[in-house]
Amino acid sequence: MRPVETEAGRNAQSSVLCDDREMRPTVLIVDDHAGFRESASALLEAEGFDVVGEAADGPGAIVATERLRPQVVLLDIRLPGQDGFEVAQLLAESPEPPVVVLISSREAATYGARLQGAPVRGFIAKRELSGESLAALVG
Repeated sequence: MRPVETEAGRNAQSSVLCDDREMRPTVLIVDDHAGFRESASALLEAEGFDVVGEAADGPGAIVATERLRPQVVLLDIRLPGQDGFEVAQLLAESPEPPVVVLISSREAATYGARLQGAPVRGFIAKRELSGESLAALVG
């Protein structure tokens, strides 16, 4: 969605741009592959999301979430060090937890009960990632 130009009142600057972030859900992408982060960011931006940041590992995801306060964290399960399940648990314990959606190049069945018990909104296989699939989970 593009910013909308609006008319300003007499006491305001004229030609103020309105970029209503409430209309575009904010997303943090967490994946250890820079190429995937870049392509996922471009895809989600083109499909109506506002990608506010990226992180390559669990500690980076925690710091970026605290700093950027995204509405949604798109979180890879297979990360170096802490895996996505551990990071999701830490995010769920934060004072204002974001919606977490796990992603993986593997199918959901690979993770079985661990996926079912995770404090997340859902799972998307990387090959199925789209703005529509993400919106269906977080909408």
